[in-house]
Amino acid sequence: MHAVRYASTPPPPSCAACDSVEATKPALPLQKVPPKKRTYMKIGDPSFDYDKGGQLYSEVRKADPRIADAIHSALGDGRTVLNVGAGAGSYEPLDRHVVALEPSETMRKQRPRKLAPALIGTADAIPFDDDAFDAAMAILTVHHWKDRSRCLREIRRVTRSHVVILTFDPEAPTEFWMGDYAPELVDVERIRYGRISSITDVLGERCEVRPIAVPIDCTDGFQDAFYARPEAFLQKEIRKSQSAWGFLSPETENRIVSDLASDIQSGAWDREYGHLRERPEIHCQLRLIVAHP
Repeated sequence: MHAVRYASTPPPPSCAACDSVEATKPALPLQKVPPKKRTYMKIGDPSFDYDKGGQLYSEVRKADPRIADAIHSALGDGRTVLNVGAGAGSYEPLDRHVVALEPSETMRKQRPRKLAPALIGTADAIPFDDDAFDAAMAILTVHHWKDRSRCLREIRRVTRSHVVILTFDPEAPTEFWMGDYAPELVDVERIRYGRISSITDVLGERCEVRPIAVPIDCTDGFQDAFYARPEAFLQKEIRKSQSAWGFLSPETENRIVSDLASDIQSGAWDREYGHLRERPEIHCQLRLIVAHP
């Protein structure tokens, strides 16, 4: 039996601005994940074509320093690190020797000059010997993998010590409001991310699942990062940097954006969620999984 330890989720932070708002408005209840019967679609291939749709990725998805600190700390003392599904290299530590593996040419070209070029490769066939690296990281990438178990076994094979994975747990409660406008997006994420146990059961040994709070000024533009900035979703370039939108029909995407735009203009969004504009962070479904040796 695998020993999977779940770190407790701290209570939302308290501040004068938050208290003044909460005193006049009931706290927003955590959104519950829609039950499985609410499946709107089937997704055969969960991977997103970044060569086709990722040209502006690095302009929107920049490493958030607080999330980066959590990732780098989780890597332990390892000096050699493999970054699988490295994308543009957002969270690669600069004080260690990092080898990046990325299949998309468009993403590889967006890596900054301060980082070494990424190797062409995929997680299901890592071109290195057993125990080649001290540690490994896979940051917001597992939901793109067709054969998750095989990819995770490959990462474990080439890693001597810590394996660190940043992902979302679609079964966890969340303070993020997007599900009220876009149940289809929630469904896409539930299908693609899957259960946390689909990761921990494969990595085995000693896994720790840590909740990660999202700050109000988060610089990594995944959906939850804009919990206090709903206007961001009206920008096409923002949505194109979030792969889940690519699994919706144009008609569905247009409806969601139109509904949100209308509520922002009328003030309906602020009446329901405006208190979040002053919340310094929210607790959502973002999780850091650390597989210890």
